[in-house]
Amino acid sequence: MRKWYVPVTLLGIGGLGALFLTERGQRFLNWLGQEVPSTPQELLGWNESAQEQLERIQATLDRMAESMQLAMR
Repeated sequence: MRKWYVPVTLLGIGGLGALFLTERGQRFLNWLGQEVPSTPQELLGWNESAQEQLERIQATLDRMAESMQLAMR
């Protein structure tokens, strides 16, 4: 595995160079700079939705556990 450290490192550095020095890479960085500020609000909305789903799942599991306990008595 150690023999791959240098080639992988050079490949990574070359990729960063292509990102910063090519026109396409610079366009991507500009797009990223414009889109990132709006991303936290979208993530918060998704987070709230996911939290609601998890709460519903937990409530369903709790009801199932109660039903199983009553059935075992």
